[in-house]
Amino acid sequence: MATKPISVGSLKPGRYVVIDGAACVVKSIQSSRPGKHGHAKSRIEAVGVIDGVKRIIIKPGHDNMDSPIIEKETAQILSVSGDMANVMDIKTYETFDLVIPEELQGKIKDGQQVLYWEIMGSRMLKQIKGEQ
Repeated sequence: MATKPISVGSLKPGRYVVIDGAACVVKSIQSSRPGKHGHAKSRIEAVGVIDGVKRIIIKPGHDNMDSPIIEKETAQILSVSGDMANVMDIKTYETFDLVIPEELQGKIKDGQQVLYWEIMGSRMLKQIKGEQ
């Protein structure tokens, strides 16, 4: 599990955090003022990168959370079968299957190079190389 600590007080929308063991992207943060006997609290609303599930967590502003380390790698498409693509990593020559996201279905062809992310042991296809 490749993560690094990050302060809750320094979080901003768009950053990545680990909530309930899943890598999530922060959508919004609301901070409360410290009370008479307590600390400032932050309400963090995030969406899972892999599963798309919305998660909400409340943490003290001085606490630390884990932030996933995202490795961005390049692979070549070997074959396409329905919504799955068999790909080969350009550096390690390892072959594996990736799910093709809805926005890329029909655009992926054999021989193309694609960008994929490896997050906490999971891999996901992000985009076709050369496209933005």
